Amino acid sequence: MPRFFVKTEQIEENKIQIIGEDVKHIKNVLRKQIGDIIEICNSENGKAYNCEIINIEEKYVDTKILKELKEEKNNILVDIYQGIPKSDKMELIIQKSVELGVNAIIPVAMKRCVAKIEPKDENKKIERWQKISESAAKQSGRTIIPEVRKIVTIQDIAKLTEQYDSVIVAYENEKQNTIKKELLKLKNKEQVKIAVVIGPEGGLEDNDVKLLKEVGANIVTLGNRILRTETVALNILSVIMYELQI
Repeated sequence: MPRFFVKTEQIEENKIQIIGEDVKHIKNVLRKQIGDIIEICNSENGKAYNCEIINIEEKYVDTKILKELKEEKNNILVDIYQGIPKSDKMELIIQKSVELGVNAIIPVAMKRCVAKIEPKDENKKIERWQKISESAAKQSGRTIIPEVRKIVTIQDIAKLTEQYDSVIVAYENEKQNTIKKELLKLKNKEQVKIAVVIGPEGGLEDNDVKLLKEVGANIVTLGNRILRTETVALNILSVIMYELQI
């Protein structure tokens, strides 16, 4: 069933109004008619509804709520702090991370980042990445759209560690501590919030790893192989899904 996202302001009692680009998609691509059923999700709280189209206009589509669906509730929230990679790798990371259940993706400007995003271009880039997140959320049947947040630095992450139950840093020079060991510490908690820090193509600077460790981050190895930066988030999210049974 086709799925569309709206904001709370578009929902009134038992009716929901769709506006923007989705209107053209409903009319011209899906060729929906009055009486057809679609699925609509509130992107701000994750609530989802089966809705009947009751009116189609040039700039909006009105629907009637038929049934509220089961809300997506995840007690394991994972935020990915990704060192900005070059080319279109970030788009792949966002797309697949959303499919695997990520809560948010935060791009990080690191010393070894080959790709540099100028401040004047940041908003445009974030907007594009957010659209990729929305598309992946629709495709994978999620009822929320993971947020792609503003670019931060390692120093910013160091100030946020207390917000998380665990901050996991994937580091190729770590040889003993594994992600499984860190996740085992979280297994009996009812609700868990995890931050995962991933370096760009050149990896993490030793000083950055030292700083994060000093503020309580857990430095882990992902095994004997050196993974590409675009593979690390997918690897870690898959392990978290398995170990914590998301």
